Amino acid sequence: MSDTPTFLAALQGADMLLIDGLHAWQFELDEQASDEQLQLTVECMDGRTRRVWQFTAAAVAAARAGETADSWRVAGADAEHEVVCLGAIGADNSDDEDEPDEA
Repeated sequence: MSDTPTFLAALQGADMLLIDGLHAWQFELDEQASDEQLQLTVECMDGRTRRVWQFTAAAVAAARAGETADSWRVAGADAEHEVVCLGAIGADNSDDEDEPDEA
């Protein structure tokens, strides 16, 4: 189970999503959407096919935690989907830790 209390909170901290096993780094989240307005749009390429999923604010609010960490089950217009929220790993490209920052 995820430590994140809501799917919306998990989305706010995500840099990339897995949706039904497909990597999707292109997603739009409208944090101000109301119930029947689109709140989440996810798109990715599946081979040569562009795939798009859209979820209303009500569907995002009703999402429930999945069986694995950071996974969520959310109902779309066509079916239920598994979404995993992933964060990016950041790194410093400096070679020397003792090197002072230039201003």
